[in-house]
Amino acid sequence: MIRSRTTLSEAQVQALEAHLAGTLKPVTPPIDVVQRLRERIHFLQPEEIVSRLRDWQRMFVVLGGVMSGMLILITVGRALYFLVGRK
Repeated sequence: MIRSRTTLSEAQVQALEAHLAGTLKPVTPPIDVVQRLRERIHFLQPEEIVSRLRDWQRMFVVLGGVMSGMLILITVGRALYFLVGRK
């Protein structure tokens, strides 16, 4: 599918924006939806973020897992390269 690039003049853009502004009306969500979202989305307090960063055992496990995954990917990639690349 080939897309053609068309440029709109400033007047066309303004007319389109005015049409959309008249067509699209703001919608207010129900109060219960907003309250449920506020309960589900909560920001951590700075003290809680610091305490999570100070949990070195978990950080080492995560770092070790990431490094192990990278090594496995590199090993599999090299094995495939040597198996497929040689003829």
